Amino acid sequence: METDGYRVLIDRLWPRGMKKERVAIDCWAKELTPSNELRKWYHQFKDQQEFSRRYLQELDERPETQDLLQELANRSQTDTITLVYAAKDQVTNHGVILLQLIESQFNGKIDLVANRLERQQSAGKKE
Repeated sequence: METDGYRVLIDRLWPRGMKKERVAIDCWAKELTPSNELRKWYHQFKDQQEFSRRYLQELDERPETQDLLQELANRSQTDTITLVYAAKDQVTNHGVILLQLIESQFNGKIDLVANRLERQQSAGKKE
């Protein structure tokens, strides 16, 4: 985790079973998550392209989100930024969309860590 740099949790809810003191998160960016309505819509229809369009629209409509995205991109010029989430699907999730947005529109250099929280939890059980 030391090489992860500045770790940003991008899930709306705290990952189940994870104690806050065990997870090295620097920022919990709930405002970067899809709305509850969009999340439910995606689980019903499973249309990744439309989900991506709607999610980007949601992000664009929230001024505080734009400020945070710019802040992360700026920070990424000197620090490693890692987006952390607990989604099981590492290919189709909001983290991938967010990563692409930050890199393309904000010239940020961001890492995406899929299931890092699950690996930490597993490792913690062995200790």
